[in-house]
Amino acid sequence: MNLSIINEISKNLNITTNQVESTLNLLSEGNTIPFIARYRKEVTGNLDEEQIRSISDVYEYQVNLLKRKEDVIRLIDEKGLLTDDLKKDIMNCSKLVEIEDIYRPFKEKKKTKATEAIKNGLEPLAKIIMSFPKNITGVDKFLNENVKSEEDAITGAKYIIAEWISDNAFYRKWIRNFVFNNGIITSKLKKNAVDEEKVYEMYYEYSEKVKYIKPHRVLALNRGEKENVLSVKIDFEEDKVADYLNNKIIKSNESESAILVKEAIVDSLNRLILPSIEREIRSELTDNASEKSIEVFMDNLEHLLLTPPMKDKMILGLDPAYRTGCKLAVIDYTGKFIHKDVIYPHEPRCEYDKSKKKVLDIIDKYNIDIVAIGNGTASRESEKFISDVIKDSKRKVEYIIVNEAGAAVYSASKLAIEEFPDLHVEERSAISIARRLQDPLSELVKVDSKSIGVGLYQHDVVQKRLDESLDFVVTKAVNQVGVNVNTASASLLKYVSGLNKKAIDKIIDYREKNGKILSREEIKKKKILSDKSYEQSIGFMRVVDGVNPLDKTSIHTESYDITLKLLDELNLSLDDIGTSKIKEVLSNINTSDYVVKLGIDKYTLEDIISSLLNPLRDPRDDMPKPVLRSDVLKLEDLTVGMKLQGTVRNVVDFGAFIDIGLKNDGLVHISKMTNNYIKHPSEILSVGDIVDCYVDEIHLDKKKVSLSLLELR
Repeated sequence: MNLSIINEISKNLNITTNQVESTLNLLSEGNTIPFIARYRKEVTGNLDEEQIRSISDVYEYQVNLLKRKEDVIRLIDEKGLLTDDLKKDIMNCSKLVEIEDIYRPFKEKKKTKATEAIKNGLEPLAKIIMSFPKNITGVDKFLNENVKSEEDAITGAKYIIAEWISDNAFYRKWIRNFVFNNGIITSKLKKNAVDEEKVYEMYYEYSEKVKYIKPHRVLALNRGEKENVLSVKIDFEEDKVADYLNNKIIKSNESESAILVKEAIVDSLNRLILPSIEREIRSELTDNASEKSIEVFMDNLEHLLLTPPMKDKMILGLDPAYRTGCKLAVIDYTGKFIHKDVIYPHEPRCEYDKSKKKVLDIIDKYNIDIVAIGNGTASRESEKFISDVIKDSKRKVEYIIVNEAGAAVYSASKLAIEEFPDLHVEERSAISIARRLQDPLSELVKVDSKSIGVGLYQHDVVQKRLDESLDFVVTKAVNQVGVNVNTASASLLKYVSGLNKKAIDKIIDYREKNGKILSREEIKKKKILSDKSYEQSIGFMRVVDGVNPLDKTSIHTESYDITLKLLDELNLSLDDIGTSKIKEVLSNINTSDYVVKLGIDKYTLEDIISSLLNPLRDPRDDMPKPVLRSDVLKLEDLTVGMKLQGTVRNVVDFGAFIDIGLKNDGLVHISKMTNNYIKHPSEILSVGDIVDCYVDEIHLDKKKVSLSLLELR
């Protein structure tokens, strides 16, 4: 391990070098991030998943950066041109672009105007000009079959000087900083551009300082440019850049050579430096915007995955449609599919009364608690229908609109076909909609995270990085919640720490052949998992109704002995787990005493106590429950200032979209969230939050509403 890199990470993340080194050691030994975060707190000093991932990512970046530094030093040294100062400058670089700036003069060049001029013997003439003699003489000595005139010789020499200037790392760094800090990014509508829905209307005549532009605007400009709607460029005071180079390079304004060098400077700027600097800055803006967009997507996805499940509810899923009818699916308390049907309450068949009777019969027969309606085509018409139906129900029934983004993709997938081979796509979709309400995490892991609809410009960011980041979020969420080893699907087990496809296949195969797994010990004894896989995964897999009460907790099997010792010290037994008796005893103990008495670290002891108090604790239970409805809200019902309750569906750079029961979610702009300054809406809102909001503006023509979190005066 490189100590300088460890020191750098320690400083950047504001943690100790020991924490960094210990974490890197654990990762190198094949431990997963969830396992380290949950069961090696004493080693890392209680670092969470995000910090551990940052250590891993930053270390990998720094290692790659160091490798490039070493490669560049070696390549320059092989040319016999390496000096101590040059080596020091390379080692001090903190970005790849800085290394490449230094290496530029030494790099083997493709055919350029300068390389051709050098081949034609004009480099000495360029050096003469750069010595700034009062008069340039002897140019005729450089004429040959390729250089026909003195004018050609001077032109070739200027090409060489222009490339020397362009290759100067110090100049490039200054110019890059100047353009970034003073440049204005502008966009215009391209001639003959097609933008039928006026998606990019605000960017038809747009300008903003480069250093202040928001990430989502960068991605919007990039997309508009890619779709040939916009032309985008960076404007800045080129004269000031030219003046800077003139002052740095030209020694005497009196000489003839000064005029030639000034011309070379202009050529260097226009042909070599500025186009590449603009590309570099645009690329850096895109990289930063991509990272920010991915961070927002990750945060939104995590909150969506951790939406509280609707436990112990009988749910009727409804996949709305017009011509083909609304598909119905009933799932029981465990998520098991038990009934399907189809109704035609809408055009063109309009079998309203017949459909109503059928749904009421289903509600009565299966004791339905909630109707989950997909938010696709005919969603609001179906909402109106269900609202009417439940008014005549003999039992209390509520409904909710469920975001079905990605449900169609899942329903047509190989996974869905294997799960329900005898059902049509829409019927599988109705089941998925119901399950998304009952247990969002278990159902959403079956869908490609990019299809879930909680991101912004997700197709415009680095896809590999996006996939890795979203995979990390799903893994983090699944392991925070834990899985029931006897009911978890392959899709869910895929994200459990330490499990690969081979291990998952063995678990499912064992369940099918032998029935219910009764203990974690059974998994070990039957060698279903390798020792490493067992160590990494077992704490996240629960045996809910097994033979050992500890198996339903998040206590790792490696801590069972110490747990039994703790219970014995307190005159408690396994039967007391989760009871009022154990809560009374554990609430009065001094944990510091037992850290010493049991020879255990405080983090593990605190986690053991927490698990003994709440063995089946689900972190999602602390999240706000989804808003259930029994009546329809129409846009025409709204008035400015009206107070509503809604669910946050998506958080983006400029605001958040809130489901208040209308066909389209309302937008609350960042400026309408708080009277205090905030950098990003995520400081106020998260996906899944239940919030009180106020109608700010009503746009009947666009069927849209603007909201405010601030009460209107």
